[in-house]
Amino acid sequence: MTNKKKIYLFIFVFVFFAIDRISKILILKSFLNNSSSEIYINSFLNFSLVWNSGIGFGILQLEANIFYLLISIIITAINLILIYWMLTSSNYLESIFISIILGGALGNLFDRYYYSSVPDFIDLHYESFHWFTFNIADIFITVGIIGLIIIDLFKIKKV
Repeated sequence: MTNKKKIYLFIFVFVFFAIDRISKILILKSFLNNSSSEIYINSFLNFSLVWNSGIGFGILQLEANIFYLLISIIITAINLILIYWMLTSSNYLESIFISIILGGALGNLFDRYYYSSVPDFIDLHYESFHWFTFNIADIFITVGIIGLIIIDLFKIKKV
């Protein structure tokens, strides 16, 4: 992979990270200025601020500091592995999807260290059924993983 392509990948990572940070800053400011704990959008979507100390979609929420720190260290290591994989992959399309994952993952990792928790706020629901509350970073991570699965399933060749 050329150095120019590697620079583009880091730009992608930065753009996705920035979109995530901006969305979280806006939602946190909105909730600070709003006395309500929920912002109604429509009959399927609310913004509802939840602080997640676990991993994706609130899984493994732990109160003990040592477990939180251990999970944070593991997530940091996974991000470093993703950076290595992104830069060494022979498939540029695969690297692009990894950069999307990284942008989201680094956004959530930033929150883990800055806030000691990740702000989740997108509440999708149908009547009384609510999906896990999530954020923009989780969307990027999910889209990137789905992209990698599609590449693998259809054996999409190098770009």
